[in-house]
Amino acid sequence: MKEATKYIHAGAHPDPSTGAIMTPIYQTSTFVQEAPGKNKGFEYARSQNPTRFALEEALAIIENGKHGLAFSSGVAATDAVIKLLQPGDEVIAGSDMYGGTYRLFTKVFEKFGIKFIYVDTTNPANIKAVVTANTKLIWLETPTNPLMNITDIAAITTIAKEAKALLCVDNTFASPYLQKPLDLGADIVMHSVTKYLGGHSDVIQGALVMNDTELRDKLYFIQKSSGAVPGPMDCFLVLRGIKTLHVRMQRHCENGAAIAKWLRNHPKVSKVYWPGFEDHPNHAIAKKQMKDFGGMISFELKDDSAENAKRVLSSTKIFSLAESLGGVESLINHPASMTHASIPREERIKNGLTDLLIRLSVGIEDAEDLIADLQQAIG
Repeated sequence: MKEATKYIHAGAHPDPSTGAIMTPIYQTSTFVQEAPGKNKGFEYARSQNPTRFALEEALAIIENGKHGLAFSSGVAATDAVIKLLQPGDEVIAGSDMYGGTYRLFTKVFEKFGIKFIYVDTTNPANIKAVVTANTKLIWLETPTNPLMNITDIAAITTIAKEAKALLCVDNTFASPYLQKPLDLGADIVMHSVTKYLGGHSDVIQGALVMNDTELRDKLYFIQKSSGAVPGPMDCFLVLRGIKTLHVRMQRHCENGAAIAKWLRNHPKVSKVYWPGFEDHPNHAIAKKQMKDFGGMISFELKDDSAENAKRVLSSTKIFSLAESLGGVESLINHPASMTHASIPREERIKNGLTDLLIRLSVGIEDAEDLIADLQQAIG
């Protein structure tokens, strides 16, 4: 099945009772049983729901995986992965990562005896240098949030297998349309489904996709036992979003490329972070493992005053100042005070995330209008 056909039809089965082409929203908390323990495959909606099952099938198909699990948020999906571990286990993670993931690792799980080691994952040698007998998980983002760093997934897969550790890739920025980590050897793919998969800024959800059935069963047990599951309406919305993922991502990429190139030529912009530039440190790897370079861009102004950055952030008219990303509408964000505020400032600065960094989630509007909006804001 070709890619576009896959997005339209993944997980879609006409309703057997009515023939409805769209998966019904099974808005129910429980299911009637014929006798104790005798049911139609559904008992209680925290454990099973037909709408969620259709979505989980779709998630697996579009990531070229065998099993999908949907969660109430991306952080809830991440939480489930860390719950595979035991006190004393070690996790190697990227030093440039989403602030909510860092907060979960440091503020929630460190106190349970799990050790987190942060390195620059763009150089595989940095990961290999800190692997120990206690390393049980390597956690990657690529492209990273917000500095757009690229990590070679296949190279890290080799290190993970040698260490007998799991490799989990946060694929949120790329989406399955641009990058398929399981094909490159990853054990688990994580998505903040809220972003590109949902695509319309109207749902909060997360997902995990994997091939190993035993690993799926462990994660399903955590999903069912911890209860961080999405409701059927949210699952319906994401099923709808997936159907247009390919056409939306094509436009995100086109607009992203146009704006990245325009920003780089702007006399008041000092630096643009976008993996599509040939002089991006890991451009060759991005080109190898991604279909295109996406709609996420970060940049800094030559005027290195915080006031000027705030002025730009507050002056756009089409770009909305808001957290999140991946919707059809364009967003502008200040990572240091918004999405990454939970990371201590000294850590942010050390990793290259300055107070002056501005992040764009480029939507699918007309690129000319988006560029004009940035022009009037930057001046």
